[in-house]
Amino acid sequence: MRLFFRFLILQSAIRIPKWKLLVVLVFLLLCMGLLNSALQALPPVQRAVLPNGLVLLVSEERSLPFVTLQLLVNSGSWKDPAGEEGLSYLTARGLLLGTSKRQVTAIHEELDFMGASLSSSAGRDYATLNLRVLKKDLDKGWDLFIEVLTQPTFPEEEIKREVEKTLAAIQSAEDQPDEVAEKEFRKTLFSNSPYAHPVVGTKESLPRLTREAMIRFYRFCYHPNNAILTVVGDISAEEVKSKLLPSLAKWPTVEIPKIPFKTSFEKEPKTVKIDRGITQANIVLGHVGVSRDNPDYYALTIMNYILGGGGFSSRLVEEIRNKRGLAYSVASYFDPGKYPGSFQIVLQTKNASAREAISISIQEMERIQKELVSEKELEGAKKYLIGSFPMRINTQGKLTHFLTQVEYYGLGLDYPEKYPSLIQSITREEVLRVAKKYLHPENTILIVVANLKEAGME
Repeated sequence: MRLFFRFLILQSAIRIPKWKLLVVLVFLLLCMGLLNSALQALPPVQRAVLPNGLVLLVSEERSLPFVTLQLLVNSGSWKDPAGEEGLSYLTARGLLLGTSKRQVTAIHEELDFMGASLSSSAGRDYATLNLRVLKKDLDKGWDLFIEVLTQPTFPEEEIKREVEKTLAAIQSAEDQPDEVAEKEFRKTLFSNSPYAHPVVGTKESLPRLTREAMIRFYRFCYHPNNAILTVVGDISAEEVKSKLLPSLAKWPTVEIPKIPFKTSFEKEPKTVKIDRGITQANIVLGHVGVSRDNPDYYALTIMNYILGGGGFSSRLVEEIRNKRGLAYSVASYFDPGKYPGSFQIVLQTKNASAREAISISIQEMERIQKELVSEKELEGAKKYLIGSFPMRINTQGKLTHFLTQVEYYGLGLDYPEKYPSLIQSITREEVLRVAKKYLHPENTILIVVANLKEAGME
């Protein structure tokens, strides 16, 4: 009803033909209806903390005969010891390289026979082990999941192959200017912070990683009181209790020493230029960001959408791409983690226009700090962020990941219901406030990978 009154006021105030505003009204109502339907259709979630400290989330979702599981372990790359960068990543990958019962080939054969997928990886903050299996094969799939989780052997030969594969990927990434720029940006911004080094490690650190180091790291981190398990799909809470809990109960708890996260950032503006014989300049411009638990997260989400996160509707795209034709793609984003991450503007442009594109990016950061965004920009950002929310949970895999993240960041199981109001509550004044507080155009890290002569940056 409130929306209808706004429609009447808008129509009389700006004298837009009624039929056009009716189209807008119908679209808004449709978006709201789709969101409400998605939230109403969201299956209920049950949460429990097992006696061994494992947080267990279960959501019964019977649309497909699959069960999807994600185990999150608090063992991200920020915990890599100095000189052993990549240890968290390699340990996570090592879970699938062999167990006390099966070699890696037998693991793959079992997965192929079931048509199941089992994967593991690590990021900055945590590692994950993921299983997707048909309901009829759940018992076999679960046995394999528990086996690789609790009985990995980290065989020497398989570790060597994994290191070689990772080194090859690092070498390949050096031929990708955008990846070179991103890597250099993180290294420069985070200085000596635990977030500074690549998750996969470096060419120098990987050859030093040993089986003994992986076993030590595994024994340090991989325990139920340091983990979250989310189960979504064609399974009830009672089935989880009877089929899964007996194995989980045997997973031993240990006291895990706390490691302090020592935040460290480059405090002065800095420019790093990397000369490459390429036609396009790859540019990363940014500075320190925020952590996911920052109370201004939602205002920042809207502010960034308007600045450069909103695709073709953003100011950076309008000014740099549409008006001047300087870049095919340009975007900005905050990259929050458990601890403060980064803010970045990323773009590619012709070498000759690199300076102009950088200058416009800085100008747009300053402009959003000096004047209120328009009502149209604000409402457009809200409409997109709220309307696209169901796309984050529209598959079993997405829902599993979403629920794990909600638990990890302490957002509460009612987060899907709260999200629209969290976005809707943001005002133009709040957008201006967070732009002034969290954007630092005068103190940026600038990385340019380009033909420096053509770019006039020698």
